[in-house]
Amino acid sequence: MSPVPAPKWPERIICLTEETTEALYLMEEDHRIIGISAYTMRPERARKEKTKVSAYITARTEKILALKPDLVLAFSDMQADIVADLIKEGIQVHCFNHRSISETLQMIRTLAGLIGQPEKGEKLVAELQNNLNTIKQQADELPVRPKVYFEEWFDPIITGIGWVSELIEIAGGIDCYREFSTQSLAKNRIVADASDVITKQPDIYIASWCGRKFDQDKVTSRVGWQEIPAIKNGDIYEVNSTDILQPGPAALTDGVKQLADIIKQWAEHK
Repeated sequence: MSPVPAPKWPERIICLTEETTEALYLMEEDHRIIGISAYTMRPERARKEKTKVSAYITARTEKILALKPDLVLAFSDMQADIVADLIKEGIQVHCFNHRSISETLQMIRTLAGLIGQPEKGEKLVAELQNNLNTIKQQADELPVRPKVYFEEWFDPIITGIGWVSELIEIAGGIDCYREFSTQSLAKNRIVADASDVITKQPDIYIASWCGRKFDQDKVTSRVGWQEIPAIKNGDIYEVNSTDILQPGPAALTDGVKQLADIIKQWAEHK
């Protein structure tokens, strides 16, 4: 019998979103990456080192094909059309669709498996889990847990997605819209009536306007919002969307740390 051929792991990978790019860099497997999304911000050097082939919901198929990838990594239903086009061209595609912390960690394990480096995936997952555990242990010592309102978009008002809600809780807060967090589609996380936020009476307001610069006046001038404790007391903060709105290593490191710092600062002044 002929020997079973050794598996051929992908060596020419295109990442259509940031989280897989960052994960490959952290696993020191970035030499495999030949193309990235133009929206990639982490790590910063990726923008200088790698060819940009896509936006978020659009991609230059001809440019991707010209790079001759042996694997394209995509994310979510938002990239379904790109995925379909590439599959029709015979390209190997893996589309992740993770929306929670546990699913994000599993994404990293799967990615590591796809490149034949499962031990590197487990190492990165362990590091991320240890970081989250440390933050949670510190948060458990806080004397009080503030109610946190997280705003992903301002018009219409859209609240935080699943992993953001989980990170708020790990960092020591209480997510005011936990009931919306399981909704993966932004349209299902819209607060139809802005006065509903007044009813929630959040202690902390955090904005992360999905790539848009935060405008505090837009928030503080909303009718009746001056009666919200967070607005009244000036507990208004911004977390860069690059650090929190991608379900990858950034959110589980820099993103959650910023949340924890904000919540700790609030608690220390109570």
